[in-house]
Amino acid sequence: MLENKTIAFIGAGSMAESILGGLLSEKLVNPQQIVVTNKTNDQRLNELNERYSISIAESKEDAMKKADLVILAMKPKHIEDGISSIKEYTTDNHLIISVLAGVSTSYIEEQFGMKTAVVRAMPNTSSKVSASATALCRGYYASVHQLDTASALFAAIGTVSIFDEAKMDAVTGISGSGPAYFYYFVEAMEIAAKEAGLPETEAKELIVQTLAGAAKRLQNSDQPPSALYNEVMSPGGTTEAAFKTLERHSVQEHFKNSIKEAIKRSKELGSATRSPIS
Repeated sequence: MLENKTIAFIGAGSMAESILGGLLSEKLVNPQQIVVTNKTNDQRLNELNERYSISIAESKEDAMKKADLVILAMKPKHIEDGISSIKEYTTDNHLIISVLAGVSTSYIEEQFGMKTAVVRAMPNTSSKVSASATALCRGYYASVHQLDTASALFAAIGTVSIFDEAKMDAVTGISGSGPAYFYYFVEAMEIAAKEAGLPETEAKELIVQTLAGAAKRLQNSDQPPSALYNEVMSPGGTTEAAFKTLERHSVQEHFKNSIKEAIKRSKELGSATRSPIS
């Protein structure tokens, strides 16, 4: 479905690199099918060119003329300037895919000022290793076929789920930010391992494999997480001792509230695009 299609990234940050890196590692496209541009940072563009042998657009016009799919990957606060710089070169043949947290398809359509086909995507940085959990929704002018095209793109770098747009802020807080939560807890385990005298390399191997194994159990079990962690515990045992401390400090409640703050922030970012952004 993506054969002979050129993908232009407007923005060259970590999410753009994660997606294009995943697409290339899975050989869904070749480097010549990817063109990247950003606002000002030529050094960053040169880094991506050297790392992946992708094309660097000479201008926004050059990027849009080459592109079939256009991925908006700038920071949400730069969206007005970003769209303003490309909208005069946008045609009915372009499919716009936004990976911007909190930014609605209706806002993007409004900024283009035409019947632009827009698909909103919320991948995560695990796309770089073809393990993203991506959520998609389509805008008013995007066809089912265009949604299928976006699905094919993201399916190459992980799983894809289709949602109503009203659910996308929740998705952003859960899976969009999700990898960072796990990295944070892994960091805590690594610190504990170091303080307990375990060698760094061996400790990391133990922790990462434990995380991978737990994820596999969750994927292959119909039981809720509580059943799985209770399975590990025995009265008076080590896991129970750990959980008593977690419960005493209300870790689960604090973690849940942290995710709620991420969801709230996604909504705030969406609201900010409907008013001047400072």
